[in-house]
Amino acid sequence: MKLLDFDKHFPSEAVCIEKFKELRNKSGIVCPHCGNKEHIWLPTSMHFECKSCHSSRSLSSGTFMHGSKLPFLYWFIAIHLFNSTKKTFSASEMQRQLGHKRYQPIWEMLHKIRSVMGQRDAQYTFSGMFELDEGFFSTERDENEKTEPLKRGRGSQKKSKVLVMVESQQVENPKNPKKPKRVNHLKMIVIPDLKAKTIYQKATISIDKDA
Repeated sequence: MKLLDFDKHFPSEAVCIEKFKELRNKSGIVCPHCGNKEHIWLPTSMHFECKSCHSSRSLSSGTFMHGSKLPFLYWFIAIHLFNSTKKTFSASEMQRQLGHKRYQPIWEMLHKIRSVMGQRDAQYTFSGMFELDEGFFSTERDENEKTEPLKRGRGSQKKSKVLVMVESQQVENPKNPKKPKRVNHLKMIVIPDLKAKTIYQKATISIDKDA
């Protein structure tokens, strides 16, 4: 969904609240006190009230948005940008774009979204054709590591070892100079070493047996 289309679907806070309520009803709401699944929506306080024990739950209760005082529109915008843009963005830039006064709530919002997306990616398994390789990312050394002699090459303490896996799909009649393969899902996992046993254990968790 492009930004203009997003604005058409979610133009206001009220629309975002109604959409989120619809999603919660669809997934099912269970009372944590009595286990009842039937609730009444209280629009004034924006709470669900259990029909059995009359306990109430906020609209965001039990979700990764729980406890946040930020508008639902902020969350919808941030989630949309995470899923529609190829480049990352900082909390300070998001704060500037939203015109919010405080940095901390925006940082916490983005951190929660990234955490949930990471959990979702961890559950994904590759199917069909996939490719696997090792990668290295430069990282900061902590104070204890700085006392150790710095190694060179693949064993350097300044390089984190990363297992990179990606689904690749053959493209029929690719247009020149396009490549004959298309990348689908990609996953990167930090690993302690590059031993075959370590790579095999990490890879098999993420790969469908028929891949």
